[in-house]
This record gives sequence, C-alpha cells and structure tokens, in this order.
Amino acid sequence: MSAVRHRLLAAAVTVPLLVGALGACGYGSEAPKPTAAKVAPKGPKTDGLANVRIGLFGNTTHATPLIGLHQGFFQKELGGTAVKESTFNAGPAEIEALNSGAIDIGWIGPSPAINGYVKSHGKSLKIISGSASGGVSLVVNPKKIKGLGDLKGKTIATPQLGNTQDVALLNFLAGKGYKVDATSGKGDVTVQRTDNKVTPTAFKAGSIDGAWVPEPTASKLVAAGGKTILDEKKLWKDGRFVITNVIVSQKFLKEHPKAVEAVLRGSVKTNAWIRSHPDEAKKALNDQLADPQFAGKALPGNVIDPAFKNVDITDDPLAATLQEEADHAVKAGLLKQPDLKGIYDLTLLNKVLKSEGKAPVDDAGLGS
Repeated sequence: MSAVRHRLLAAAVTVPLLVGALGACGYGSEAPKPTAAKVAPKGPKTDGLANVRIGLFGNTTHATPLIGLHQGFFQKELGGTAVKESTFNAGPAEIEALNSGAIDIGWIGPSPAINGYVKSHGKSLKIISGSASGGVSLVVNPKKIKGLGDLKGKTIATPQLGNTQDVALLNFLAGKGYKVDATSGKGDVTVQRTDNKVTPTAFKAGSIDGAWVPEPTASKLVAAGGKTILDEKKLWKDGRFVITNVIVSQKFLKEHPKAVEAVLRGSVKTNAWIRSHPDEAKKALNDQLADPQFAGKALPGNVIDPAFKNVDITDDPLAATLQEEADHAVKAGLLKQPDLKGIYDLTLLNKVLKSEGKAPVDDAGLGS
C-alpha cells in the first residue's frame, strides 16, 4: 500500500513554543530490493474499522513501527482491520495530520508531542506509550575540535530550531557557560539549524564543525570521518531519555479503544521481538528503510550497525524525562512554561504489559 508523504513547508519559527522533530529521509546507499514480510488483513474487523492509520518517520529511532510493519505484528493484532501507514519528514507535519484526522496514531519525538499538546490546550493528543530512548550524539570534526572544551567559536548543527536535539544542545552549552541566543543561534558557539538530510554534506564540506544529532545521522558523520565526543545518554540518569513516543488522537482513543489496544499489543510484541532477535530485527529495519515508501535507501553496514546499537527500544515512555526536556526548553527561552498534566494516558499500555507478564510503567504524575 502506498504511504501519504507529508513534507514540512514551514521555515524557522520564532514563537515561544517548542517546534520541530527529526528529519527522516535521504540516508544510506542504494537499496537492495526490499523483502518486507507483509501480512494481509484477516478475520473480524477491530472496532468495526476498515483501517487504522499510523504515522512514522523513516529512520532508526522509529525502529518499532518500521519493524512492526515489516514483521506484521500490528496487522496480526488488528485482524481484518487494515494498517495504513503514512511517512513524515518532521514532527509538525505529523501533528497536523493527527489534528486533521489524516492519521489516528503516530510515532513521534517528545518536542512535537509537547508542542501539539500545549497548542491545543490539552485537547488534541495523548502519549500512550514509549518507543525509543537515546540514539543522540555530538559528533565533530576531530581536526577542528579535540574535546568538549574546544567548542567556543565553532559551528554546531542541530536538526531544527526548538527540536529535541536543539534544546539539548542549548541546555548543554548554557551549563558550560557559553552564551547563545536561542532564536538566532548566534553566540559563543554558533548553533546552525540544518536538516538531517543535509547535515552529512555540510559536514564533509566543512561548513559545520560538528552536529548534535540523532541516529542514523550521527553514525553517518562518524563514517565520514567524524568523532563522537559526547553520547547524550551520559547526561541522563541511568542513561535513559525519551527520543520517540507513541501518540494518539484523543477522539480516536475515546471512540476506538480496542483498536488502540491492538496497536499497542503490536508495539509491545515488536519490541520484545527486537530484543530477542537483534540481528533479524536490524535486517528487517534496513529492509524497510530500503522501501521507497519509507526512506528509499538502505543504510550501509558501517552506519546501520552502530545506529541500530545506539538506540534503545522501550515500552516505557520515560515520562520524567519528558518533563525535564520541557524544562530545558523553558530555560532556553523556546517554550513558555507548559502545563503537561494529562498528556499521558498509559491505561491501555499497562493493560497490555500486564497481559504479557511485564511490569507497569509510570506517567510521572502527568497522567489523565
């Protein structure tokens, strides 16, 4: 089935709300023919629905939906209700699709989830599960930057103004005493907002000295001669922080809880399979990335291997880290103090986890 491609048309935004998400496409080498394990709808329709529409990005931090689609976990749980996927390049477009009813459920980064919730005054979406943690690094040109003490006067790229990595870099620089204007990116260190598709080219050309980026962009830069001088995991308690959530339209959640539960069962089973079959999962992920419907290119071994290893798959939304990321954005001046109370509804996830013999997860006081 064909995916509906959405492209981000807006340029930099200067309102004091968090914007952005991870770029998706343009990675890797020429792809081998995809070998997606498609599963046809079969059996009774869940909640009487003809289909459930899910959104995702074509990158390694969205391993759960990509692999779950490839292996048929979602389709098996939905029975006769077809899975229809849409691929996005950035978070704002996915939030727009959720708000317009073009998709029902989506995998997305924390920043656009926060932004979508805040801008709708808590009425548009709920975060219903975690999906991935980590997978973000500061990679630099080792000829220009030897260590974290050499950043002054250098140009460091992030994917987008106010996106998750942009906020993390600004917070890190402030903690080191560097002064940077959050909106313009100018200061002791220049923060240059650069689409992930363009970052490797800019790095090779020398127009940036490094980048604070997610996978697989970080591994692409290392393959191009860059050096990782900081894995963001080192900045977080237990090395865990949310990079991808699962969100749902509140309207869809209210009207079709059985379908939402089925998708979450597919997600939990996918994550369990990834953990127990890492080599097969990595191949399945790269096969999906090779599909033109997603990224259109497979990643070479020296990129897919570290990129897959650096992302931690999780059912836990790591809710406490979402609040901390929001606090960092407020501190940077990119976000007004948000009220995130009610952003999570983990009821169905915890029901699924219990049925699978797994421990429940916590919403850090931000539940309904």
